[in-house]
Amino acid sequence: MTHVRKAAGAAAGILLITLVIAGCGGSGDSATTTTVTEAATAAVATETEASTTEPPTTEAPPPMTQATATTAPPEEPAIMPDVVCMNLQDAQNKIQDAGVFFSRSTDATGRGRSQILDRNWIVVAQTPDPGTPIGEGDAVLSAVKIGESDSC
Repeated sequence: MTHVRKAAGAAAGILLITLVIAGCGGSGDSATTTTVTEAATAAVATETEASTTEPPTTEAPPPMTQATATTAPPEEPAIMPDVVCMNLQDAQNKIQDAGVFFSRSTDATGRGRSQILDRNWIVVAQTPDPGTPIGEGDAVLSAVKIGESDSC
């Protein structure tokens, strides 16, 4: 059977090359094309005959296993901790420990400064209040630089 497939593949390859040459303005000799086509047809017919004489395999597919859907238990909502009077980095860490990894911070003086080094800032107010369920981005911490006037 392997020899039949190789012969069929070779015949098909010759047919393809001949058709490409003919399509590119080759000699246009239709007898060559006909001969190759007949050879390819004979090879395919031989392969078909060979494959029908072999007994078909009747292996049954492996049994299907039923997948059981497992659902994770519903997560408990994170609860906003009390982080007022903590340095900003420690406050963010405490919020992350509660299960929320994205919190926001603002300059409590209203000057719009960015909190680059979080350890140099102290939280003077927070939203929402401690004990409130929170999600990602819900926690907003208002902070001033350490040494500036604050209520702590």
